[in-house]
Amino acid sequence: MEPDALEKTNRINMLFDFYGPLLTEKQGTILTYYFHDDFSLGEIAAEFGISRQAVYEHVKRGGAVLEEYEQKLGLLRKSRMAGELLDRLEQELAVLEGREEPGRKLRDITDALKRVIEPGNL
Repeated sequence: MEPDALEKTNRINMLFDFYGPLLTEKQGTILTYYFHDDFSLGEIAAEFGISRQAVYEHVKRGGAVLEEYEQKLGLLRKSRMAGELLDRLEQELAVLEGREEPGRKLRDITDALKRVIEPGNL
């Protein structure tokens, strides 16, 4: 698989983890077959009794819908930000282990993480 195709597949799979339940059952099934289970367009077409072109259109539209949800809600972006902040927090904690005062850096990272995961922001 080409690097760009792999990146796209990984992104669609991550978006699907967040927004999959918002898709129609058919969209979700087709995207799962295509991106997760690595079915070909022909295999999916045979499964649903539709043309390969119709499957392609479902895949294209389903991916676009997931991207629209991400544009509006930003859950994947916020999840990545929270992960990065948690990584920084763990690094600072390792440096400060055994000290009584966590320091200003630790407080700033913690406050930023709280803002990211606060209700209404996710």
